[in-house]
Amino acid sequence: MKKSILCVVLLSFIAIIAYQFKPVKEVSQVISNSITNSNGYINTEGKTVKERITIPDGFKRVAYAKGSFQDYIRHYKLKPFGAKVINYDGSPYFNQIGHFGILEVPVPENGLQQCADALIRLRSEYLWEQNRKNDIGFNFTSGHNCSWTKYAEGYRPKINGNKVIFSKTATANHSKANFYKYLNLIYMYSGTISLFSELPKINDVNKLKIGDMLIIGGSPGHVVMIADVIEDEAGKKYFALLQGNTPAQSVHLLKNLEHNKISPWYKLKLGDQIEIPGYTFYDAKFVRFK
Repeated sequence: MKKSILCVVLLSFIAIIAYQFKPVKEVSQVISNSITNSNGYINTEGKTVKERITIPDGFKRVAYAKGSFQDYIRHYKLKPFGAKVINYDGSPYFNQIGHFGILEVPVPENGLQQCADALIRLRSEYLWEQNRKNDIGFNFTSGHNCSWTKYAEGYRPKINGNKVIFSKTATANHSKANFYKYLNLIYMYSGTISLFSELPKINDVNKLKIGDMLIIGGSPGHVVMIADVIEDEAGKKYFALLQGNTPAQSVHLLKNLEHNKISPWYKLKLGDQIEIPGYTFYDAKFVRFK
């Protein structure tokens, strides 16, 4: 009995800190959900995104081609269940109640690879593994494109405010180690603003796929990625979400603390208010990597 009371107190304390600026009603809901929804549609033995998330009755996973970006994310490897979200400095993130899986994506100690950066990395590593290196490229917030191909050839940006000039100042280097130096450059000068401006918008929820992103472009903004999609015979779809975060930390799968009966699945709607652990998207918009 004493252990149960202590557990409730600790969960309450964590939830209140994490949601200290939310209304009392919302805080109470988070506390209730974190206590009653221990697993939801979660398989604690699952070793990939697909294996970790189970499906409600009457639903099936939307099919994607083998080797596609969607297939890549769905089968991404996870750390063992119970692994903590870790900040770039090695410390555990203060709020551990909102996730149920950690992707096997190392977090650089340099403090980069925040929310948008983590998703850029997932996309870039996929293209690298598919030998589509010529397709790796992202815009800076200034609008200037920086491709891996030019970086590998030795071109580097000289940045002065919003003015960017690329010049060949380094020896050509197409190695994997140099690829991660390129990504660090992208992390510094790209983000939610550039992604929202650069990427195609998805204006029909029924067309959303794994790998598409719920985004608000800003400084700070935020972005999360669709990790899985299911649908029933009537065409109703649910979505699972993953995110990196700020400060830079482990890429993780998100619980749905607002709707514990379907957690970790989410209903997504264009222009809707969507609550994820620790953040609210007030006007849902979606983009897709090219």
